[in-house]
Amino acid sequence: MGETNNSQNQSKPISFFEGVKAEFKKVIWPDKMEIVKQTITVSVVSIVLGLLIALIDTIVQYGVNFLTM
Repeated sequence: MGETNNSQNQSKPISFFEGVKAEFKKVIWPDKMEIVKQTITVSVVSIVLGLLIALIDTIVQYGVNFLTM
């Protein structure tokens, strides 16, 4: 009742990795220029959002300080 088939359990990791290998073959990998463009885009957007959040934080901080004086 609680017994398992060892040969079946041992083939599952192998079949899993075979499936992973098959899926990796289906992936369309981006070329170098595409990766560079996406990296630059993510970096610029991150910097702009960071500056925007810092600006909003500063404005809110001045507002709270003005109200508590």
